[in-house]
Parts: sequence; structure tokens; C-alpha cells
Amino acid sequence: MISAHCVNYICGSLKPVMAKAANKITVVDEIIVNKIYYIRKQKVMLDRNLAALYGVQAIRLREQVKRNLHRVPSNFMLRLTAKEAEAMVSQNAIPSKQYLGGFLPYAFTEHGVLMLATILKSKQAMDVSIRVIEIFVKMREMLSVNKDILLQIQKVEKKLTAHDADIRLIFDALKQLLNPPQEPRKRIGFKPDG
Repeated sequence: MISAHCVNYICGSLKPVMAKAANKITVVDEIIVNKIYYIRKQKVMLDRNLAALYGVQAIRLREQVKRNLHRVPSNFMLRLTAKEAEAMVSQNAIPSKQYLGGFLPYAFTEHGVLMLATILKSKQAMDVSIRVIEIFVKMREMLSVNKDILLQIQKVEKKLTAHDADIRLIFDALKQLLNPPQEPRKRIGFKPDG
């Protein structure tokens, strides 16, 4: 279980008062979801946020990663560029680069989060990693459901677009019938000479 200290540390000024264990799980899930970012077309969590969840200092987490680089392949972890760090500060309500640790932070994918738990070897790290993985899976499921809904909406939109074109043709034909051309028409029938 994640300690109350970790929850308060991650939330900053938010200090939830939780009467029931169910509320605690919900608050922690929300905290975790808010710490997942989309970088380089991947969902990732920053080293600083994971360290807080695991109950260790961020510098200790980075040290363990550096000692165990063979266990964290490049597709499990990435280092943010200066441009990405700047974008995180400007787009994600992060107060400053100092919040990120004053340098370019590491970001861990879903698999990287699980590997961190094996590197840190603590019960809290394992419990948190399992919860984070479950949240990643739920997010993927929600994305899949949303894709299906989006496809259905696109099909309906295509039908409506086709219907709009047909309706436009009908209105153009009606306008022509209601407003006949004003050219003089030739008489039909017998025409006397003269």
C-alpha cells in the first residue's frame, strides 16, 4: 500500500483526508493518472514522480538505474531532451525545470516501471508498480473503446456528408423549378404566315 506521506508529497498542497480504504485507492489512482505523460508517442512517467510513489529519493532511483542499465533497455526508458523538458514545463503546469530535478529527467514506459520495481527490490515499489501497470492497461482499454466509437462517428459523418450532397442537389432542382428562366419561349404549335 502507498504511504500517506507519498500521497501528500505527490499531491503537493492537496492533502486528502481519506476515511475508507476505497477512497484511498481512488485518490492514488487519480494521482498516478495525472503523472502519466505522452512523450514521443508513448505513455511515460517521470523518474521524480516514480521515486515519490516508491518512497525513495529521485537521485537514489537514478543511481540504481545507472547501476542496472542492462535491465532497463532503451525502449523501456528514455531521457528527455531540453526541448521536451521545456514543453513539459509550459504545457503540464510544472512550475519550472527545477521541479524536474534541474536536469533532463528520465521517463519510463509501462515496462520500464515494472523493471524499476525489480531494481529497487522493495515491497512498496512492487505494489506501486503493479498498480501503475493496471492503470496503464485500463488506459489502453479505454483508448481501444474510444477508437471503436471514433470509427462509428466517422462512418456516420461520411453518410451525412453524402446525404448533404444529395440534399443540396434536390434544393438546386427545386430552385430551378420555382424560378424558371426568364427567356422568351418559342411558341409551340401552328404558326400562321404573316
